[in-house]
Amino acid sequence: MKSRHSMLITALTLFAALAVPVRLAAQDKHDQKPKHHHYKLVDIGTFGGPSSYLNAFVDGFSSGVNAHFFSGAQLLNKQGILAGWADTSTSDPFPSFCFNADCFVSHAFQWQDGRVTDLGALAAGWSSAATGINDSGQIVGLSQNGVIDPLIGLPEVRAVLWQNGQIVDLGTEGGNQSVALAVNNHGQIAGLALNAIPDPFSIYDLINYNSSNGTQTRAVLWDEDGGAQDLGTLGTGLDAYAQIVNERGQVTGWSYTNSTSNSTTGLPTFHPFLWEKGKGMQDLGSLGGTLAAAVNGLNERGQVVGATTLAGDIIFHPFLWDGKKLIDLGTFGGDNGEADWVNDAAEVVGGTEAHSVCPGSGTHTLHAFLWRNGVMEDLGTTDGLSNSEANFINSRTQVVGHSFPCDFSIQDAFLWENDSIVDLNTLISHHSAFHLSLPAFINDQGEIGVFGTLPNADQHALLLIPCTDNHVDGDGCEEGCDENHPDIEGCDYNLLDAAAATRQSPAPVMQERTIPAQRPLRPFGRRGLTFNSGQTGARNAEGR
Repeated sequence: MKSRHSMLITALTLFAALAVPVRLAAQDKHDQKPKHHHYKLVDIGTFGGPSSYLNAFVDGFSSGVNAHFFSGAQLLNKQGILAGWADTSTSDPFPSFCFNADCFVSHAFQWQDGRVTDLGALAAGWSSAATGINDSGQIVGLSQNGVIDPLIGLPEVRAVLWQNGQIVDLGTEGGNQSVALAVNNHGQIAGLALNAIPDPFSIYDLINYNSSNGTQTRAVLWDEDGGAQDLGTLGTGLDAYAQIVNERGQVTGWSYTNSTSNSTTGLPTFHPFLWEKGKGMQDLGSLGGTLAAAVNGLNERGQVVGATTLAGDIIFHPFLWDGKKLIDLGTFGGDNGEADWVNDAAEVVGGTEAHSVCPGSGTHTLHAFLWRNGVMEDLGTTDGLSNSEANFINSRTQVVGHSFPCDFSIQDAFLWENDSIVDLNTLISHHSAFHLSLPAFINDQGEIGVFGTLPNADQHALLLIPCTDNHVDGDGCEEGCDENHPDIEGCDYNLLDAAAATRQSPAPVMQERTIPAQRPLRPFGRRGLTFNSGQTGARNAEGR
């Protein structure tokens, strides 16, 4: 694992308190050889710059590319429209604090049927990013507006909505910044907006700018008409942010519960919440600590997953809010863990530390898990790599995640299905120049959004479409691609034995790109905050 290093504020997520049975992936194996489909790879490309992005977390070790957001929002709708953002060839106009780590201006994009549309930004020459889309094609995210925030001296960003070919500034609560993170099919948009009241503990300004000169961060729900509702806070807290909204209009995020800083963190206590119209904001509690910094998933049953600290704010565990209580999902014998997503069947995925340690580091290895019916299952790793984390699960219990060695020299995107884990790099054409590194989502049709790394270390957003009878003609696989036409590049209907799935060529070593010293813009991510005595933060191998 990466050595822990100090920062004032760094991304992290936490969870907590019921021991649960653990079933290892090596147990209960069946004799049959699981089968996996091949996938057609669609390169979203860029707008002339090096990289493109999906709404997911990318660890900085891989190539210097930072994807800033993870709200659990839908990225690919039922009409096959994919939302994200991509670099242009223009250098960032504010090089001391770039929007992306590679310091190129980027624009939100819409991809459909092989065509990529540049959605633009609020101000020419500045950046934007799409973080979610609904089934009617409304896309939400954020955009720089070309104005410098006078309080912190850095570029402002505004929550935006793209619809009918137009970009709409959703405004703020009187302050200078806002971000939209998710939109449901009713046009309700969850996010955050700053008001004008000074706040040295401003969640937004502390996370993104390490600044105590900001103003209060408020959880906001914008309605289909553009009206903004401040969802309030927990207890006597002054700050909150809304991260996910489901089809029932339920919203989850986290909120300060008071205004008194803790000796372990230097910040007020904050807890995850669930907001519902007519019921207000419900405190989901904690596992004994004061940091409930990560809220990663919300399903249609109102169940929430994330991570929170135990007493002392040093150890964090994955949690599930089951609608009545906060459940500590436990670990595989190590200290820390995190839950990343939950489907409507209450199946939870994420990563937790195991007993084993990385040689020479003393830190525990991380293993992907699937938790269901009170049992946590170790999903294993690919190609004998030491670490893994599960990022997303769909309604068919297909899980995507990534494996990596202790030295972080590579990341392998994986698919787990039918009790079998497989390296996604073995399921695409061996002619592909991309190495698949980190999945962003898998939808109920089995389509996967993933980051792919080129030999020069540039990363692109990719879409993987399974080669099945459900994806013929316009759905992504070429017409005539079947078992009788195995040579059509990128598509093969033949199923592959998991045991036979081997990489055709070695995974590329991730190259370092020179990045200007800076703190890249991170308007909240799947990871939240962790603090140490109000002065330093600890971050482990995966940015937790």
